[in-house]
Amino acid sequence: MARFFVLSLLLLPLVEIAIFIKVGQSIGLLPTLALIIGAALAGGLLLRAQGMQVIGQLRSNMGSGRLPGRTIADAMMIGLAALLLLLPGFLSDAVALALLLPPVRGWIYARLASRVTVVSATTGYRAPRQPDDPRVGGPGTIDLDEDDYRPH
Repeated sequence: MARFFVLSLLLLPLVEIAIFIKVGQSIGLLPTLALIIGAALAGGLLLRAQGMQVIGQLRSNMGSGRLPGRTIADAMMIGLAALLLLLPGFLSDAVALALLLPPVRGWIYARLASRVTVVSATTGYRAPRQPDDPRVGGPGTIDLDEDDYRPH
């Protein structure tokens, strides 16, 4: 997996340069530069609108006591889109603009969420003791009374 990541980092600039050359040959230098600048401006406007919407959803989730997993994932994907918009290139702009679309983020989130299982979430520092837990009372259990230890 690491090799694939390093290889993609090396190939991305080459692909971007090749696309620049092909687009520049087809439509000329100034229109090519205008497309890059226009994509960055349009992406910035979309980024601001989507980012404000995600912040509102995050506040709503936290206020109602729901886990904000989807909202945090959306915020991370929008942040990745912002990073990709800073990179000059048509391929990175296309991926960034795709990440700014809620259906694309929903599809990515569904794919990632299908691989993750949340076991439990507690607010305390100890898990509740289950009476039928096989670890309790077993050979590796040390049972202390109140007078057998001192609290800090």
